[in-house]
Amino acid sequence: MRTLVPPGVYAPQADTALLLESLARERLDRGARTLDLCTGTGVLAIAAARRGARATAADIAAAAVTAARRNARLRGCRVRVLRGDLAAPVVGERFDLVTANPPYVPAPDADPPRSGPARAWDAGHDGRLLLDRICLAAPGVLAPHGVLLLVQSSLSGVAATLDGLRAGGLRAQVVARRTQPYGPVMTARAAWFERRGLTAPGTRTEQLVVIRAVRAPVPGTAPSTPAGRAGPAPEDGAGPAPPLRPRET
Repeated sequence: MRTLVPPGVYAPQADTALLLESLARERLDRGARTLDLCTGTGVLAIAAARRGARATAADIAAAAVTAARRNARLRGCRVRVLRGDLAAPVVGERFDLVTANPPYVPAPDADPPRSGPARAWDAGHDGRLLLDRICLAAPGVLAPHGVLLLVQSSLSGVAATLDGLRAGGLRAQVVARRTQPYGPVMTARAAWFERRGLTAPGTRTEQLVVIRAVRAPVPGTAPSTPAGRAGPAPEDGAGPAPPLRPRET
C-alpha cells in the first residue's frame, strides 16, 4: 500500500528500513505501549500497531502529524498521533518500546531549520541537536524493562549516543549497521564534512546504525513488560528490508 508523503515530510528511506528490521526482531505482545518519536509518515508506529500494540506517534511538524494520521487510517490501524517537541506530548506516560528516527545530519548551520524539508534531517554542526535530547529524555519515557530503538548516522557520534544513554542508566549497544552511499544532501556537504574532521578525505559513504537501549528494572520487580524481552538483537539480523528507497540525504 502506498505511503502518503506530503511536501516537507521525511519519506521512508533506508534508515527507516533498518529501524523497521530491528523493530521486527523485538518481542511485542498485544497491548504493549509503544511510542514513535519524530514519526514523519508514521510507518514505524503503524508497524507496531499492526502487531497489536497500543501505538502512539509524535512529531513537531503539523504536516507530519496529518500524514501519520492519514497513513494509519489507510492501513486500518489505530495510532494516537500527537503534535509536539519529542516526548513533550506524553509527559508522565511510560512506554514498553520507543522508536526514533530523528534528524541527525551534521549541517553548516548551528541552529535547526524552522521550516522546509531540511527540518527532517539537519541537526546542527555535529548532528546531535536531537540525539542528545533523546538520550536525556529516554529514561523518563521508558517503562521498567522498556526498550529504545534509535537510528542515526556514523557521522553524528555513535559513541556519544551510547555514552549518553548509559549515563541515564540504560543498557545500550549497537544492534544493526548498514553502509550507504551518500545521497544528494550528503554529497553536497562532503567537503564540509572533511573540513570539520567528520570524515576522511574522499569518503562518500556513511554507516547507518541502530542503537538498542534497555531500562533496568526497578529492584524487586519481575520482568513483566510485554515488549523487549527477547534480549539484544544480533547485528544485521535476517529478514528482507521493506521496499524503501535509498536515503536521499
